[in-house]
Amino acid sequence: MAFKSKTPGKGLRRKSELKTKAPLQPRSGMQAKAPATRTPTSPADEKKALQKRTLRALERAKKAAADAGIDLSEWETEFIDSVSDRVKTYGRAFADPDKGAMNGTLSLMQGVKLREIRQKVKSRAAKPTDDEN
Repeated sequence: MAFKSKTPGKGLRRKSELKTKAPLQPRSGMQAKAPATRTPTSPADEKKALQKRTLRALERAKKAAADAGIDLSEWETEFIDSVSDRVKTYGRAFADPDKGAMNGTLSLMQGVKLREIRQKVKSRAAKPTDDEN
């Protein structure tokens, strides 16, 4: 064995105690804040917060395309609108538990498509067009 001690029963020991240079003194005028306590949230509150985050992400994707002057395809626009409607109506955008997390609002593929749309907008916005010159 690689980590066997030569003297059995004797563990690692420190020769001297750990010491600090000087004891820590509180500074005058500075008071430590009490740690922020989080109020316990119910699963219903967490679910509503997740729905709001999802709706904001969908709206941000649509707004980013509009701000960058990029036209989304008809399918992409319809996708964002229909997913938003389903999240608002049902609290989630898919019904089959095999397609995503039970507590999630988007299925795995819907999340992938949303990321692809945002990446498309980001990449096209970064490229200058020849018409601008």
